[in-house]
Amino acid sequence: MDFLTLFLIYLCSVLALTALLCLCSGRKESFLARSVNRASQVLSLVIPTQLQRVTHRALHRLFHTRSCLFVVLHVALQAAVFGEYTWEVFVYCWELQFHLLLLLLPYLLLAGNLGCFLLCSRANPGTVTKSNAASLVKVYAYDGVLFQRGLVCPTCTMEKPARSKHCSVCGTCVHRFDHHCVWVNNCIGASNAGVFLLYLLSLTATAGAVAAVTAALLAQVLLLSNIMQGTYLDGQGQEHPVEIAFLVQHLFLTFPRIVFMLGFVILLTLVLGGYCSFSLYLALTNQTTNEWCKSRRFGGSPQLPSQPHDRPLVYKNIYSKGIWRNLKEIFNPPTVLERKKK
Repeated sequence: MDFLTLFLIYLCSVLALTALLCLCSGRKESFLARSVNRASQVLSLVIPTQLQRVTHRALHRLFHTRSCLFVVLHVALQAAVFGEYTWEVFVYCWELQFHLLLLLLPYLLLAGNLGCFLLCSRANPGTVTKSNAASLVKVYAYDGVLFQRGLVCPTCTMEKPARSKHCSVCGTCVHRFDHHCVWVNNCIGASNAGVFLLYLLSLTATAGAVAAVTAALLAQVLLLSNIMQGTYLDGQGQEHPVEIAFLVQHLFLTFPRIVFMLGFVILLTLVLGGYCSFSLYLALTNQTTNEWCKSRRFGGSPQLPSQPHDRPLVYKNIYSKGIWRNLKEIFNPPTVLERKKK
């Protein structure tokens, strides 16, 4: 099996696993969730109890408490990619006389991304407090399915506005709660959803720009070396036409760090692009991640007192007002006064 085949198998496996996680993430009692639970039950019989406790505490610390670990990892990955881009790609491209604006584009996108990152992580996501709870209750109507009037948050001891949710990580209720993002170490709610969307778009564009410039450099190197138009000799001295597998191996042997970075950035661009597309879909339909997940798992929800027991509840998104108004609401959340005017 040649090098290119192994590389394609590896890439397809990673993409298939990512797609499986995306498809199964919103399903209640999905095959993936059942498989993980069964595997954990089997491993619990083998792994010592003390090690299980340490692992559980570490996972709880990472994903259920506010921590700067993922923020540090986020910054470290960006520093590693741009350090390699500056040290290797930028220098080669400068020698090959690439246009300066093309070389500086990733840095400009990075500056915008860091600005959105700081705003998103430092901004108040829309915390519901006892002083503003009464006014926030009037912003969104209760749909009677996902959000019901009169429910009180047991932790905050106040009525929950429609589209809000208590975040166990931050310990507060968040208005128009979307999700808690460990990468920005903050909740995503009504007040910072627009900045978070810009953060995702700029991050995807940054990774795509780095990948495009790096790929252009490698293509230019191959063209200048004339290897794409010639032949090569194998270990037995036989002449063969140049194939894609040979080109990939040649690049790996000549520029191993650049090719490895390119593969990582391409994969990152695909993953970020998929998540960015999903976030855009939610914004254009005026949904949150929390609402999307709840609506997909709604089959197991209890009946409401006002609903006949023989009639199944049907979820309908009552918050969508058209593409343009939905997108405008992300960047300019409605207030009580605006709703009264309507």
